[in-house]
Amino acid sequence: MSSFNGKTYWIVGASEGLGRALAEALSRRGTHLILSARNADRLAEICAALPNAQAVPCDVTNLGAVRRAAVEVGEVDGLVYNAGAYEPMRSGDWESEAVLAMTDVNYTGALRVLGEMVPGFVRRGRGDITLIGSLSGYRGLPAAVGYAASKAALISLAETMRFDLAGTGVTVRIINPGFIKTRLTEKNSFNMPMLMTPEDAAERVVKAMLHRRFRTDFPAPFSWVIRLLDYLPDWLIYRGK
Repeated sequence: MSSFNGKTYWIVGASEGLGRALAEALSRRGTHLILSARNADRLAEICAALPNAQAVPCDVTNLGAVRRAAVEVGEVDGLVYNAGAYEPMRSGDWESEAVLAMTDVNYTGALRVLGEMVPGFVRRGRGDITLIGSLSGYRGLPAAVGYAASKAALISLAETMRFDLAGTGVTVRIINPGFIKTRLTEKNSFNMPMLMTPEDAAERVVKAMLHRRFRTDFPAPFSWVIRLLDYLPDWLIYRGK
């Protein structure tokens, strides 16, 4: 896809942070936007400031709500799934409700939305799907129970879809950012290397969406370090653990 001008995109998870910045970045490029999140008031505020933006409030953890939203959204050129939930948590401090909530938003919510949109894309022979993952999905990390695992599942889902939808006219990509300064990362008490603003991250996402390349990880070199961990032997990773 070479241009966003005149195209219609549904952004799920658009009320703040990266989602809001992405909506603003796409709006500047002439994109018609349908914005979803649970916070209807926040969506209304964003849409009032953007031309050609429509709010469709939706709770991705509720299949009925997703189905109703998909009907209201109708045919679109592209979908961005950016809904996310995060609570820093170590395995020894396990809280089942929080872990399940993260999984329900980060991964299962994507399944609900994609289930309503992918068949239509395939029937029409065109569509653009962008899933916002995380560098944390590449490796089990400390204090990431629920979050890292759900992002790993999203990456795996994207890989499967890229295989299955080849030749259908539907493009699938996974974009894995590092740390972005949002209300979610404000919960972290540790140092976050190469922390980005939502606006910077959004511009990188838009750039990736202009191409059919499947995977985009950023920022470098932090993303290279995370990927390198996959190639290190377990005895070295877990030494002393």
